[in-house]
Amino acid sequence: MALSIFSTHPLHSQVTEALAAIGRYRVASAPVAEAIAEESAGADVIVVRAPIPPRVIGRLPGLRALVRHGAGLDMIPMDVATRAGVLVANVPGANAVTVAEHAIWSALALLRRYPQVNGDLRAQGWAAGRAHSDAGREVTGRTIGILGMGNVGQALARIASGGFGMSVLCHTRSPGRVPDGMTAAALDDMLEGSDIVALCCPLTEATRGLIGEAALARMRPGAVLVNVARGPVVDEAALIGALRSGHLAGAALDVFDTQPLPPDHPLMALPNVILTPHMAGITEESMLRMGQGVVDAIRCIDAGTLPGTLVNPDAVPLYRQRFGLPGPA
Repeated sequence: MALSIFSTHPLHSQVTEALAAIGRYRVASAPVAEAIAEESAGADVIVVRAPIPPRVIGRLPGLRALVRHGAGLDMIPMDVATRAGVLVANVPGANAVTVAEHAIWSALALLRRYPQVNGDLRAQGWAAGRAHSDAGREVTGRTIGILGMGNVGQALARIASGGFGMSVLCHTRSPGRVPDGMTAAALDDMLEGSDIVALCCPLTEATRGLIGEAALARMRPGAVLVNVARGPVVDEAALIGALRSGHLAGAALDVFDTQPLPPDHPLMALPNVILTPHMAGITEESMLRMGQGVVDAIRCIDAGTLPGTLVNPDAVPLYRQRFGLPGPA
């Protein structure tokens, strides 16, 4: 019987075509909990680009897998899926260079005071916008501190070092992931030694709120912060304080505690902040790459094999039992 494939979001046209060839393909009417819970009924596989309510897993007795369209797993209740014998797979690295490019673009724009230039040029005219230019700074030769050296962090380190001649300080729990020619650093040393701090880490209990008042105070006066990780890694109230006081020159934020960002949020009113709607990893090219990874994983599931990017192997014994699949020889 053909698989029933449900996606929380529309996907790349080529990916949509490939999934429709595997089974019955449906897309949520909106990427919100209520629509996902109601409209995923009967799904064998869910393609994940929005948070999956834990109750969805319990309500779908035929659910085989949750396949993340991307790398981060914080949208998936991993413990619930594993206990239910539901496979979880992701697509690591497919949008790493996309996110890294966004981080570099953000840093360049902050150092050249683009938010202020753009705002004053439009509101007050040419001279008002141009007045910011003398305070602009070059990115070449500066130091970037990168928190998290997964695929995104490594891609960003390569671009910063090789493309702009930047010094790179890396803070990671996995020293073996620090590229040659770059420096592993304790968190405090990285914060104190960097002109740009880029957050590229996963959201875990260890990283939640990690960049709070004390961490922000350790950053160099006039430094900038770029967050392409997850919103809760940063204490937003503390960040707003550091921006308003002038301790930080600016911040570029792609992720937030509450998404979508409320229109009356204090960040909306700050002139030294670049705000983007969780789009750092999204381009035409990355959407195709991530979608192709999703298709590969679902083809494995359809064939009765395990995806090569399986992230919860503890679910496999119950998964095999649920669907009468043989174990390894």
